[in-house]
Amino acid sequence: MIAVDYSSSTSFNEDAFEQGIIDHLQTSLGYEHLYGPDVARSSDAFDDAFLPDVIGPALESINPTLNRRAIDASITRLKEIEGSDLIAKNSIFMDMLQNGVETSWFDGKEEHTDIVRLVDYDNPEKNCFHVVNQWTYIECGTNKRPDVIVFVNGLPLVLFELKSPARADADSEDAYQQIQNYKRQIPSLFVYNAFCVTSDMLHTKVGTITANESRFVEWKSVDGSYEATQYADWKTPLDGMFPKERLIDILKNFILFSEDAKILAGYHQYFAVNKALESVHEAIGGDGKGGVFWHTQGSGKSLSMVFLAHLLEEKLDSPTIVVITDRNDLDSQLFA
Repeated sequence: MIAVDYSSSTSFNEDAFEQGIIDHLQTSLGYEHLYGPDVARSSDAFDDAFLPDVIGPALESINPTLNRRAIDASITRLKEIEGSDLIAKNSIFMDMLQNGVETSWFDGKEEHTDIVRLVDYDNPEKNCFHVVNQWTYIECGTNKRPDVIVFVNGLPLVLFELKSPARADADSEDAYQQIQNYKRQIPSLFVYNAFCVTSDMLHTKVGTITANESRFVEWKSVDGSYEATQYADWKTPLDGMFPKERLIDILKNFILFSEDAKILAGYHQYFAVNKALESVHEAIGGDGKGGVFWHTQGSGKSLSMVFLAHLLEEKLDSPTIVVITDRNDLDSQLFA
């Protein structure tokens, strides 16, 4: 591996930046790197969104008690997701990603129904994590090659669009616009997208396929400490979001749909909700006092409540959750 000084942007072009992202995910976080043009595809059409040689074995590994026919049926369902538009299809996929794929298959004598898990959320290390660059995808005659894609169990969950920090005429705003172009030109790839990352090295932002540019925001903390948020660099969101256990947690518990808007928790929500959950566990075994969860105006209090309520239901035995609001519109908003 060639040593590159990533601290200086004077001679740091887009290719070097791409390699810097790959190196960090590979060497620091344990992802396996694949170079897109070297990956065997299922056909010369280059229209398979999944890693063909990964998805089947990965799903077999995390669903060891299921028949291979159930695995194959789940992959077929993934390839044939139906919906009125990209957002509807992505919503269906996210439900499958978080809760499993319900499949039916016939063994020659009778019909079986199984739930195939796409991710092992209890054992993050049992999942397959790949960082792939220059992955060609062709749809309706349009040939595109996104910079970097993170695949989990062969599924293209996170797309990176990078711009050279050495070019004054290209920045993270251009990266955002490029993602919008991709959504129009190769929408089928985004059916399986959890979230996207844009970066020009100076500003690295994350957002979903429904987010406008202002909703692509920086992830400024690695561990919930806020002392260094003013100086967060491009490695901060990698170390803050992409450790295997952390990424799995975000996929399962911190992405949701509210009507047609797909919402990814901000770093302050992620760390605060997990700290609140930890405090609740301590309170149950102690004096019963959990503490106060303080937010500023406009920082997503309602969504933090939803994320926390979800985790309380997941982690506690049938908890009773009481919500008190001071505005009527919050009643319907939080209920939805």
